[in-house]
Amino acid sequence: MTKNNSNSPASKGKNNKKKLPRWIIVVAAVAVVIAAILAIIAAPYLTVTSSKDATLYIKRGASNQVVCDSLAKAVDKEFADKVLHILNTTGGDLSTRQGAFKIKEGESALSVANHLRRGAPDEVKVTINNIRTKDQLANLLGEKLMMSKEEMLKALNDSELCGTLEKDTNNVTGLFLADTYQFLWDIEPTKLLESMKKFSDSYWNSERKEKAEKIGLTPDQVIALAAIVEGETSKADEKGMVARLYLNRLKKNMKLQADPTVKFALGNFALRRIRLADTRVESPWNTYYVDGLPPGPICIPEKSSIEAVLDAPEHDYIYMCAKEDFSGYHNFATNFSEHDANAKRYQNALNERNITR
Repeated sequence: MTKNNSNSPASKGKNNKKKLPRWIIVVAAVAVVIAAILAIIAAPYLTVTSSKDATLYIKRGASNQVVCDSLAKAVDKEFADKVLHILNTTGGDLSTRQGAFKIKEGESALSVANHLRRGAPDEVKVTINNIRTKDQLANLLGEKLMMSKEEMLKALNDSELCGTLEKDTNNVTGLFLADTYQFLWDIEPTKLLESMKKFSDSYWNSERKEKAEKIGLTPDQVIALAAIVEGETSKADEKGMVARLYLNRLKKNMKLQADPTVKFALGNFALRRIRLADTRVESPWNTYYVDGLPPGPICIPEKSSIEAVLDAPEHDYIYMCAKEDFSGYHNFATNFSEHDANAKRYQNALNERNITR
C-alpha cells in the first residue's frame, strides 16, 4: 500500500500556487466591461463609412456644422452626422483649418474626422489643355482652386510680378505647358506662378536649350512658334513639317502669315475661312501684319508641339494650305504658283460646302 506523501514535489507545487488578489480580478473585469461598452459606442463610427470618393473644400473660419453640411452634400447626411458628432464630442475645431481634403470610399467616420482635424490638406489635380487666352486660363484655375478668376488675371497682368519670373505680360502663359498638375487648393496666384516657373525651368534643360539655340530661337520663341503649329494642325505626324515651314520663313525674313494668329487677333477661334480683310487687322498678334513671331503664345501648347519645333525635319517648303478633302492635313509648296493652285482647290471646296466664315 502506497502512503500519501504530503511532502512530495507535486503536492508542494499545488499548495504554492498563489491566488490573484480580489481587487485585481475586479479591476480586470471592470476594464473588460468598459472596453466592451466603448466598442459598442464606437461601432457606429467605425462601421458607418463613406459611400463614395469625395473631396471636401474647407475655407478658414468655417464651423464644424458648415463643413459637415458640405460633407452631407458630397457623401450623405448619416455619414456627415457621425463625423460632426465625433468632432463636437472630442473638441475638434475646424475653424482654423483650410484646404482640400480627400475622402475615400469605405473610409470610416472616425478616420475622416481625424483627417479633417489633424491631417495635412491634399493636393488637387488641374489639367491644362485647349487653353488659348489668359482669360480662359484664369477661369480654369478659378474653377479648380480657391482663388478667383479675377485674382489670377490680376497676377497674369502684373508686369512687375512677370518680370520676377523672367517673363512679360504677353508671354507669361509660356510658363504653362499642356499637362496635369497638382496644387494645394488654397495656393495663391503668385505662389502658383512661382511653381510654374520651377516646372518650366525643369522642362527647359540644357538639351532643349541647345536645340533652341541651334534653330536660332529662345525658349520663349520656341513656345510661341509651337503654339502656332498647334493652331495649324492637330496631326502629330505633320507638326514637324509645319514647324520647319515657319522656320524657313523666319530664316528668309518672310512674314509668317499664319491664319491661327489672325483668329487670335480677332478673338474669333471658330473661323474656318480667313478673308483678306481679316489679315489686315492691326494687331501685334497678327503675323500677316507684323514681322516675325507674335509677342507671346496664342495658346498653351502641348509638349509634342514644342518637340516638333525643336526637332523639325529639314525641307524647303515655305507655303502651306489646308487640303481640299478636309482631312486636317495640308498641301505644302516651295513656290507661290504651286501654293496658289493648292489654295484655289481649297477655296473651291469651301464654296461647294457653302462655308463663308
